[in-house]
Amino acid sequence: MADTSVTPVSSQAPRILPPIDDTSRPYWTGGAEGRLLIAHCASCGRFFHPPRPACPGCDAAPEFVAVSGRGTVFTYTVCHQQFNPNVPTPFVVALIELCEQTGLRLTANVVDCDPEAVYSGMPVEVRFEQQDDAWVPVFAPVT
Repeated sequence: MADTSVTPVSSQAPRILPPIDDTSRPYWTGGAEGRLLIAHCASCGRFFHPPRPACPGCDAAPEFVAVSGRGTVFTYTVCHQQFNPNVPTPFVVALIELCEQTGLRLTANVVDCDPEAVYSGMPVEVRFEQQDDAWVPVFAPVT
């Protein structure tokens, strides 16, 4: 498996986060150590996201595994409407497909590039932006 250590970064942009519970906590806090932790089923060998208390395929209890943090932009949108005055526009919301498994996708912002430069199939890697007790995964183009 690839190096899973990523340098965490801080963010100034506020986010509205879902409630962090025992099921999702590893996903939201792994970034403090620079690790993207994804739910994995040891029984059937599949990764799945979003985290849930049991594997959607076989109902076994999941474990959280550090993945490489590399993937590609599956699809995306460039947001121009400013719903929160503290969040500058434009910004990109994308569905990122992680390289560990076909179909393993998560929603995240694409950062550190011109929003107009983002494209489907773009190789990206994870970064983390801290907000309160959460470390939000965001993705930047692979350089």
